[in-house]
Amino acid sequence: MGKALAEQTFGFFIPTVSLMGVGSAKETGPQVKALGGSKALIVTDQGLFKMGVADKIKAQIEAAGVQCVIFPGAEPNPTDKNVHDGLKVYQDNKCDCIVTLGGGSSHDCGKGVGLVTNGGNIRDYEGINKSTKPMPPFVAINTTAGTASEMTRFCIITNTDTHVKMAIVDWRTTPNIAINDPVLMVGKPPALTAATGMDALTHAVEAYVSTIATPITDACALQAIRLIAKYLRAAVALGSDIEARDAMAYAEYLAGMAFNNASLGYVHAMAHQLGGFYNLPHGVCNAILLPAVEEFNLISNLSRFADIAMAMGENIEGLSDREAADLAIESIRTLSADIRIPAGLTELGVKEQDFETMAKNAMKDACSFTNPRTATLQDVIGIYRAAM
Repeated sequence: MGKALAEQTFGFFIPTVSLMGVGSAKETGPQVKALGGSKALIVTDQGLFKMGVADKIKAQIEAAGVQCVIFPGAEPNPTDKNVHDGLKVYQDNKCDCIVTLGGGSSHDCGKGVGLVTNGGNIRDYEGINKSTKPMPPFVAINTTAGTASEMTRFCIITNTDTHVKMAIVDWRTTPNIAINDPVLMVGKPPALTAATGMDALTHAVEAYVSTIATPITDACALQAIRLIAKYLRAAVALGSDIEARDAMAYAEYLAGMAFNNASLGYVHAMAHQLGGFYNLPHGVCNAILLPAVEEFNLISNLSRFADIAMAMGENIEGLSDREAADLAIESIRTLSADIRIPAGLTELGVKEQDFETMAKNAMKDACSFTNPRTATLQDVIGIYRAAM
């Protein structure tokens, strides 16, 4: 927080009910029923649909007396087309509530469907608080420890004409009920566990150094960093480690509490462009960009980065703030390397010729507004280059 406090109101947004812990997904049916739904649209991805997970959730909801229809059309980096395809299923089946099952793609697609049940095109909602009517009752069941989309007011949808990820930040998209059951996360492969875990770390770090961080978001961010530093390697190494999975579920939720209210920075603003242009996995993009962006941000508040180093488990005794801040970046790089995150954007097929266009779009992204250091177009291009 700044030395001089100007008059400003800080909000705190979170689901009305959050259910955590082993077996919590079994509460889905009663919770949907409690929200007054009579027919639910379950928004999920093809993977969870083919594995039969969506059918299990459907059975639980129907056992509580609520009818269901499954829409398995949430693609990675969900698009405006996915949203409107989902809307058609919602309307054709006369649904009155939404259940999302999966990671960020399913939750964001479901949020998009919820927004457009009130009319218009999902593109109309890009920006901050563009909706004017309540969403349908909404339960989000999370299966990855990363995006925290199951509990945030953020919704990221790709515009299929421009290939730009639209950042929709709207308090009405916050799910009524969020469910994080680590049992649903056990089967996730190491690469996905690594990418989503680094996404959560990015949320926590960006929220902690955000220009609108508060003591509440600071507490959430630092605890998230501690848990991720302690448990992410174990979750990647042995996916059946339920203690590590449970700890990572709490970590991603805490990181969500932090960035849902303190917002983010240039890591996400730039990663959104990589996802839109190349359809790359969001968590991997964040992981690669995180140390490069935060090296740029270091001079904004060295003591905050020293705090991050300590939360990462580093011994900063006797170090200057600058030395400790540098250690924070080194620690992030070491964690990425340990869990086999790609070393740079070159491995992902990113081309320098796209840097300027992506950088211009990143500077317009809503996430860039709370970055702790002002960046020029050349600065952002330079960060992309440094991350190659």
